[in-house]
Amino acid sequence: MNNTKTFLAADLYAVAGASARPHKYGYKVFKALLASGRDTYPLNPVTEEIDGHQAYPQIADLPFVPESLSIITPPQVTRQIVADAIEAGVKNIWMQPGAEDLEASNAARQAGINVIDDGSCVLVLLALHS
Repeated sequence: MNNTKTFLAADLYAVAGASARPHKYGYKVFKALLASGRDTYPLNPVTEEIDGHQAYPQIADLPFVPESLSIITPPQVTRQIVADAIEAGVKNIWMQPGAEDLEASNAARQAGINVIDDGSCVLVLLALHS
């Protein structure tokens, strides 16, 4: 199974950088994963709710460990999110375009995590499979 198929085969998802603002990429990724039937939870340290879904400040605050994590944050924020994901035991990480960070990618790979950081976009892949 390739990296993207492995990411999309998970049962539980989280979106770091999910936004309550519909024009933001973090909102679109969160809503697209939900619309595709995936059990998805938003991560945002300053937003309590996104379209009726409780938002969690960080991975450690979730009531479960997501298998797949989509990251839509600036690279300097991505580093901490990936460190938290490694500690939590996340299996798959997809750094959306603009969120990529080489240091974070290397750390995740060394921890055995399936990493997608090639500039590909989960929205495009979900659109192709809908």
